[in-house]
Amino acid sequence: MTQVKLLQRVAFSIFALLLLSAVTVKADTISVAGVDSGAFSTATVVCEFNSQTNTFTFTITNTSAITQPGSTSAITAIGFDLPLRGNANASGLNGFTGSQAPSLSSNFTFSDGALGTVPHGFGSPPPVVLDFAFITGSEFAGGQVNLGLLPGESASFIVSGAGFAGFTEEQICNAIFVRFQNVPGAAGSDVAVPTGEIPEPTSMLLLGTGLVGVMGAVRRKLKTRN
Repeated sequence: MTQVKLLQRVAFSIFALLLLSAVTVKADTISVAGVDSGAFSTATVVCEFNSQTNTFTFTITNTSAITQPGSTSAITAIGFDLPLRGNANASGLNGFTGSQAPSLSSNFTFSDGALGTVPHGFGSPPPVVLDFAFITGSEFAGGQVNLGLLPGESASFIVSGAGFAGFTEEQICNAIFVRFQNVPGAAGSDVAVPTGEIPEPTSMLLLGTGLVGVMGAVRRKLKTRN
């Protein structure tokens, strides 16, 4: 086998392994922003869904920009209204169970019962009827700032249930509604919704760069043998 063919085979094998690894750990990452307050109520959400076990996990990070003294833009509730939006049942799809990973900065309670009205214009057709939520009060529209997530803080959650059957990771992740309180303007509170998926433009670049580096190392090793 010539050195060129050997390099090609090694490069292809490494590329295949790296690509398989990248596909295996792929997760959807979306950004959310307040419908009234914009940059004052923002977050990023990393979602993963296992369709075999109907288990959905997500990590949310409060990325709000605070520019006014006394404002905290704390996340006090996180809810999901799965497609089709506005389930006829007042409590949406039922049968979900959920929990929050241990956290020193927040304390959310899971509920898939009736979660009340989603404010800031989401009560009109098509209505938002949350299927489940993590809340710091008695319903989605309430909440306690001291139990929520402040800017810069993150929390992770897991939800499972047969109600996820038939949905994709992207559909579930983009069904999120995030409640912010102590927001500058916007009457002191706001609801944030997805603004789009955050692309990962560097992934293939990193793969390619790593591949070139490995090929160079193999080439140097072959030269030392000659």
